[in-house]
Amino acid sequence: MKPSHISFYVLIAAVFGVFLFYPIWYAIYGAFVADGKFTTSFVTGVFTDPVQFESILNSLYLGIAVTISSTVLAMPLAWLSVRYRFAGKPLLSGLLLVPMILPPFVGAIGMRTIFARYYGSANLILAKLGLVDGDHLIDWFGSWGFVGVVVLETLHLYPIMFLNLSSALANVDPSMEEAAQNLGSSGFGLFRRITFPLLLPGFFAGGTIVFIWAFTDLGTPLMFGYRNVISVQIFDRLNEIDSNPQGYALVFVVLVTTLILFVLSKKLFPSNSLAMLSKGGKGAQEARPGPLLLVVIYSLFLLTIGAAIVPHLGVILTSFSERWFMTITPEVYTTDHFVNALSHPITLPSIKNSILFSSLSTLLDISIGLLIAVMLVRQKVKGADLIDGIVMLPLALPGIVLAFGYVGAFKGSSIDPRVNPTWLLIISYAVRRLPFMVRAVVAGLQQVSESFEEASMNLGAGPVETTFKITVPLIGANILAGSILAFSFAMLEVSDSLLLAFSETYYPITKAIYSLFNRLGDGPYIASALGIWSMVFLTASLIGASMVLGRKMGEMFRV
Repeated sequence: MKPSHISFYVLIAAVFGVFLFYPIWYAIYGAFVADGKFTTSFVTGVFTDPVQFESILNSLYLGIAVTISSTVLAMPLAWLSVRYRFAGKPLLSGLLLVPMILPPFVGAIGMRTIFARYYGSANLILAKLGLVDGDHLIDWFGSWGFVGVVVLETLHLYPIMFLNLSSALANVDPSMEEAAQNLGSSGFGLFRRITFPLLLPGFFAGGTIVFIWAFTDLGTPLMFGYRNVISVQIFDRLNEIDSNPQGYALVFVVLVTTLILFVLSKKLFPSNSLAMLSKGGKGAQEARPGPLLLVVIYSLFLLTIGAAIVPHLGVILTSFSERWFMTITPEVYTTDHFVNALSHPITLPSIKNSILFSSLSTLLDISIGLLIAVMLVRQKVKGADLIDGIVMLPLALPGIVLAFGYVGAFKGSSIDPRVNPTWLLIISYAVRRLPFMVRAVVAGLQQVSESFEEASMNLGAGPVETTFKITVPLIGANILAGSILAFSFAMLEVSDSLLLAFSETYYPITKAIYSLFNRLGDGPYIASALGIWSMVFLTASLIGASMVLGRKMGEMFRV
């Protein structure tokens, strides 16, 4: 075995062993060991305690409901986007990704303002039209419960299903559908028997991410006050981590659930499963829709985009309002909150912290991700599939699992997050976003011929010199795209930020938004303004990344 390969294995073992598997092992250990003795009482207690068991069921229901609703919303959009050619398709397809630019827990501020039962804009509009009265107002989200969380998470996560289904549809071999049509199959029967089975890898790739995300989302239930879910129960036990093992037991339940889904998706639908485009084949030709179908296409796209921007609209109006109560729109507008969002004693340090943490984590991702991608694609190291699976694992593991494990595993150490979370926030951001970098660089390496690198080495350049002088410039756009995604999503990371930042001194942006939202007075308004600043930043980032990666953006969200 080459010395470079040995060094690579050592690096992988060190990085992922210490900052991925060790925190996970520590959480498992805490769930089963007390006073040096093995016990299952903590885990079984989760299922025998009515409140904890209900929390697990509620989280499962959330994951299932959001996955189904996201699929129902994304499937027709993906089909129309891939199979038909119509004016404005790139713009409309791009606008479908708008919900990704704002964390749903920030969007909850807008949703609560617009759909509040007694003072929300929606009920006030209906009352003005005479459709409801003060005694029969609509409780849109069941007192901010299950329905509100499902709606908001669906509007945030359907783009992931759209990206994966679009990518899968574009790769379906049209000869299979043509053969079925020649045998008399058509319409929904053709889709059910031929097309949908071919889409299953893409569906499960996106569905797994959506389910895990919804199942473990912490920010949205917190903002809606829907606390009886497993993620919030874990969050509530953070301060009892030294004395109450129930938090570890809940983390173990989440870990087992998500790993089962991850393994099933890999076993049932590996990346090369089912027949997709044959070598040299072409995807289905885009058809021109008739006038009626064209109306349906534009209506569906615009209605979806309109619904998706409602939370953003609510946040925007809140951020500009000086006073907004019992009126359809704000009574008085101001831009003061945007100024305060950049100068407030909580927000200003949080912006600086997020920029610092995200920048350093992105540098780590570039360094490690480039090395991993080169070793997997160019060096073809042994066990490449296993290493690729380990690298992608953070995409499947909920942030709340790793963050809780970090707090327990590194307590009392030099990087104890309760003293100074800087290094653990940087590391957690890097580990969680490393898959984006690896996927982007791998895509670039697969598109670049090895002949350039071979020519360089034939002229006497070593592997390292060749990598930095030949390979990196050729895949520079992919590295940039991966860096943009890693940096921007780290800037707005929710779970790690909420769990690891204990002191205001170290608050990242998302923890600052959560803290301000829970303060009386102008807190929610400044939180909304800070959310808008974040939204503008992430919008530019996603546009830049999508311009480089195109349809390969869907690969960034596959486990």
